[in-house]
Amino acid sequence: MKNCIIASTSTLYNSEYLEYLLPELASHFKNCKTVLFIPFARPGGITYDEYTAKAAEAFAKINITIQGIHTFENQKEAIQNAEGFFTGGGNTFLLVNQLYKNDLMNVLAEAIKGGTPYLGTSAGSNICGLTIQTTNDMPIIYPPSFQTLGIIPFNLNPHYLDADDKSKHMGETREMRINEFHAFNSAPVLGLREGSWLEVKGAKITLKGNLQARLFRQNQLAIELESGSDLSDLK
Repeated sequence: MKNCIIASTSTLYNSEYLEYLLPELASHFKNCKTVLFIPFARPGGITYDEYTAKAAEAFAKINITIQGIHTFENQKEAIQNAEGFFTGGGNTFLLVNQLYKNDLMNVLAEAIKGGTPYLGTSAGSNICGLTIQTTNDMPIIYPPSFQTLGIIPFNLNPHYLDADDKSKHMGETREMRINEFHAFNSAPVLGLREGSWLEVKGAKITLKGNLQARLFRQNQLAIELESGSDLSDLK
């Protein structure tokens, strides 16, 4: 049975990396001594080792060891043998490209759907949807496909920002960008605000955190969903 935390962000304003999620993660990974970290999104171009060390520092607070997938000669076997997964944020296009390049997308999806606990933040959450077409990231590299893990039957927009009526910025809002997506695509899109996450337990998908999320559906007005909302039937 699927067992996932799919979070908008790793870090809230004025807090430490993963700090706001640590109580949830202690329970989520309670049966894990080690978690396999996937650092392929490489935020800011830091090295895999540097990114893995950052994740390891946070997980040490809940007595869990982090192992970077890049340190394994056989990465498929590493996924198949993992006790748990964490895919960090960064650039979603880069992350997806590396997963396809190393032929890991399907094996990772199979492991997650088989019940291995998974944490995704930002880019690591984007890949849990149907495609990455609603990411905020620049397409700095061209992956073989936009299709991703399909852990949830809709798309995400992590770091969702509401329009600021006082701003002098004249470019498109996040809502306008998602509406552009829906001019050509029918998949629902959930805008996850900072500090919100989805809890996936088998077929049940629940919105968690203290904030509402904004749901966009093709040819419908966007609506606000309260924390605790059941999204299991969203497709």
